[in-house]
Amino acid sequence: MRLKDKVIIVTGSTTGIGRAIAKKAVSEGAKVVVHGLEEDLGAQVVLELGEENAVLLIEDISDDGAPDRLVELAIRKWGRLDSVVNNAAIVAASTITDTDKDFISRILGVNTIAPCLLIQAALPYLIESRGAVLNIGSINAWGGEHNLLAYSISKGALMTMTRNLGDSLFREKGVRVNQINPGWVLTENEVARKKTHGLSDDWHENLPKVYAPAGRLIYAEEIAVAVVYWLSDESGPISGQVVDLEQYPMIGRNVPKDANTIPHK
Repeated sequence: MRLKDKVIIVTGSTTGIGRAIAKKAVSEGAKVVVHGLEEDLGAQVVLELGEENAVLLIEDISDDGAPDRLVELAIRKWGRLDSVVNNAAIVAASTITDTDKDFISRILGVNTIAPCLLIQAALPYLIESRGAVLNIGSINAWGGEHNLLAYSISKGALMTMTRNLGDSLFREKGVRVNQINPGWVLTENEVARKKTHGLSDDWHENLPKVYAPAGRLIYAEEIAVAVVYWLSDESGPISGQVVDLEQYPMIGRNVPKDANTIPHK
């Protein structure tokens, strides 16, 4: 097993990509701190994983002291910490005309500042274990869509933090920091969000090839499989890297002029 006996914090793991990561990590031998906002869903995840393999904290990651409480829970339960997966995020639409100070502060607080503070809180234990951090970004970090301004800014900042810490922490402390940027992933939250935009229940079954050359979106479980590599010893000394996980090249892509498109995010 590729993560045998490693203790991993996965934020935002009561649903979606985070839940898939937690489940895959345990299947590879890890112990996981499950975190999120939905107590009933979190309890279900822990039940599925087994109480010997998982422990739950329900709290907004941007609350004062929340990162410290996550770390303390891992240490209290298993006595060590090997990895942090910064997955929790708010995905919310905004443009230059409707992004006010409170809104962008909230997005940055959860998507960018909280991951930095969690790394800070975990650092003494990650140094001891020569551990790893994996930040879950987004292909929107490279610029983003016009109606995802604040979200794109937050993921771009996260990417810069990954590059910065991936160099300094590994060089000085032996802690690796990397990032993956998922593209469009089919999760229960994404299905529900698109329905609020007026799309039909089966919107994801007939996607334009411009957005899904495979004829479908990426599955959360496929992202989770990739995560294992970055948390395992197989990735060796690789640090400070950002890898896009999408069906097509995000930068330099040729979009057909006659593409039958629907809103991406």
